[in-house]
Order: sequence, then structure tokens, then C-alpha cells
Amino acid sequence: MNYSHEVENMCIVKKDACHKPAPIPQEGKWTKATEIKDISGLTHGVGWCAPQQGMCKLTLNVKEGVIEEALVETCGCSGMTHSAAMAGEILPGKTILEALNSDLVCDAINTAMRELFLQIVYGRSQTAFSEGGLPIGAGLEDLGKGLRSQIGTIFSTKAKGVRYLELAEGYITNIALDKDDCVIGYKFVHLGKMMDMIKKGMSADEALAKASGQYGRFDDAAKVIDPREE
Repeated sequence: MNYSHEVENMCIVKKDACHKPAPIPQEGKWTKATEIKDISGLTHGVGWCAPQQGMCKLTLNVKEGVIEEALVETCGCSGMTHSAAMAGEILPGKTILEALNSDLVCDAINTAMRELFLQIVYGRSQTAFSEGGLPIGAGLEDLGKGLRSQIGTIFSTKAKGVRYLELAEGYITNIALDKDDCVIGYKFVHLGKMMDMIKKGMSADEALAKASGQYGRFDDAAKVIDPREE
């Protein structure tokens, strides 16, 4: 190690106080983290690309500094769905420091990784006070049955009003309106459940019927519209 001439000629002043890192909450314990392997936790975060054309919700389960599980969900940009596929291959097995400095293909995913890194190393993970954290595979609980992201897609105009296209329950097939043309309910298809039934040999028509449901006062509708046609 090279020292400047000025430092070489300085006298030594001994370091007396011991300034250790402040403890952070991790999986039900207080940890004084000095190395990457001291970091554990499961957390979620959102990232966005520079032109803000799309976003990524990233879920990571970190054990002793290593990413053991990753859930990559993207919205708003067709290209980033393929970036998510690549990021899903890249992330597991890397330390969070390696992942922070890896090209995860898409700006939104890279930004999400940065935000999650900050959460985890500052003790702000979702499992900060959960003893032992969560098992590998816990990220799938975000998706529920059918393993599909929770999506809300709504389009509306001043001239023609709102159109529900997709909500947490699923793909919206019909919107129920009252006599004043206000929304009072909707019908939906849970696409994940429907596809599971079809894969098991059920006919598409039967699967569609079994995976369909309704919400609100749909049966009281004065008018029913297809949000994609009217």
C-alpha cells in the first residue's frame, strides 16, 4: 500500500474507541453485519426503467448472503418479460453484492435489485422480525393458486367511462351496470385455474365455466357490457 509523503511523516495517534456496526433486525435476531454472509431475509421491491415505460416487482429470499429464491414480475414492456426470464436464471446462487453488480438485462430489474439491496442490508426486510425467516419457495405465495401475478388493468376515458380489463380475481369478461350506467359488478375468468384444468384433460368449455365467477351485484344489472367491445 502506498502512502503520500505527508502521511508518511505524520505521528501515530492510537485508535481508542471501538465503533462496531449498529445491529440490524434479521429473521428474528439482531445482527451486527460486517460481511455479506451476515445478511439474510426475504423482501419485495419495485424498480423502473429510465424512460419509465415499465416496472419490475422483485422478490428475493436471501440466506447467509446468497440469493436462494427469486420471483421476477414485470409489467408495461414486452421486452422486459424476456429480460425477466434471463434475470430468473442469473439471480439464484449469487450473493446480493454480486447481484447488485450484475447486468440483469433490464433497467427496471436492475433498479429493483438496488432497492432490495438497500432494504435487506439496512434491516428493512419483510422478515426482519420473523424467527428463522421464511422457507425457500415462500415467494410463490405472492402468486396464489394458478401461479399468476396479481394484476390490475383498468382503462377509462372522460367520454366513455371506465373499462375493467383484469383484476386480482382474473380476466374480466363482463361488467354489470345499473340503470344509471354505473358499475355494480363484474364477471371474471381465473386464467391460471382454467389452464390447469385444461392441462388435466378437461374440455375448454367446461374449464371456462368452472374457472369463472362474479363479484358485486352482478345479478342486479340493468345492462351487461363486454369491456373489450363496447
